Amino acid sequence: MKKILAVLLAALCVVSMAACGSSAGSADTIKIGVFEPQSGDNGAGGKQEILGMQYANKETPTVEVGGKTYKVELVYADNASSNDKAPSAAQNLVSAGVSVVLGSYGSGVSIAAGDTFNSAGVPAIGVTCTNPQVTSGCDAYFRICFLDPFQGTVLANYAKNDLKATKAYCLAKQGDDYSGGLVNYFIEAFGAENCVSETFPDGTSDFSTYITNAQTQGCDVFFSPVSTEAAAQIIAKADAQALGMPILAGDTWDSNVILDAAKGTGVEVAVTTFYNEGANPKFDDGIKAWINSDSTAKANNGGNDEIAAVSAMGYDAYYFALEAIKKAGSTKPADVMKALPSNTYDGVTGHIELDAIGDAVRNSAFIKKCNNETGKFEFVTEAKVQ
Repeated sequence: MKKILAVLLAALCVVSMAACGSSAGSADTIKIGVFEPQSGDNGAGGKQEILGMQYANKETPTVEVGGKTYKVELVYADNASSNDKAPSAAQNLVSAGVSVVLGSYGSGVSIAAGDTFNSAGVPAIGVTCTNPQVTSGCDAYFRICFLDPFQGTVLANYAKNDLKATKAYCLAKQGDDYSGGLVNYFIEAFGAENCVSETFPDGTSDFSTYITNAQTQGCDVFFSPVSTEAAAQIIAKADAQALGMPILAGDTWDSNVILDAAKGTGVEVAVTTFYNEGANPKFDDGIKAWINSDSTAKANNGGNDEIAAVSAMGYDAYYFALEAIKKAGSTKPADVMKALPSNTYDGVTGHIELDAIGDAVRNSAFIKKCNNETGKFEFVTEAKVQ
């Protein structure tokens, strides 16, 4: 009987150890929140930004923290491109126990989620949300991209100096922090007396009137840094009505959606962006091979392997977050938050370090144009503002 009891106790110990091992394995996972639009007006851009994070996670699925190896799990929350839905999506990530958050594509949703992350003490790293309000007044938000005052100035300088434009038509969406803010910075740099500015309401699908207004006002360039969904409709109307002037936009238009919309048209489109394909061949080859090997990734990239700058930024954001976690020596959000201000990383999009506000110190942007025959972007120049 004693032998039988001993065997049973030994078996129970094995089961108990196995259970403990399972629990420890779960505890050895660090969660990084992915706060991105996977639906709504900016869903296409959000999915491409996520691709960079997913590729980085596939490439580097673990991180060493305090001498211990942790598996890195990406936890997703779709903010649906909606300022109203952003706080609840942010809260879902907080409740999931993430150590740090990446995102979002879209400044409005990032601003809307700031209070949620701030109250919970969970740090968020903005990837391509360029409006200054994302980080101003929000201690929890940091950012690795350039800002709209810089981007607006680059676009205005390009319009004046390269396109020789003397009058600009500017179109933003009502209530949209990103397009409204960037239009204002463009106007400030270009000269308000030389700009015609309008806004369109949510739900607009026919941009005929705005195209006509730009033409009748005698403008030389059409600036509209709106969502990719609206962009495709603007390009279609511009082609149908023979707009007769270049269209300029910011980083949101660096997308396959824009390439597809412009292909086969007579519309000239130029955009500012964070990364130009060819700048890092190793990264380019690696992410292209992965996209082509994964049907879901390819679908989320618009059905081809064109590298969007937001994907490169998502890739760098993931590694920037890992560096902060390692620097903190902890998986606790509060410790990661303390490590972020002095965190640095040399990524595929360049050197990343933060200023006193938590914004990236960057002074250059790429300008690219759509080749309407090949359906690809072509490098124009790297622009800097001192």
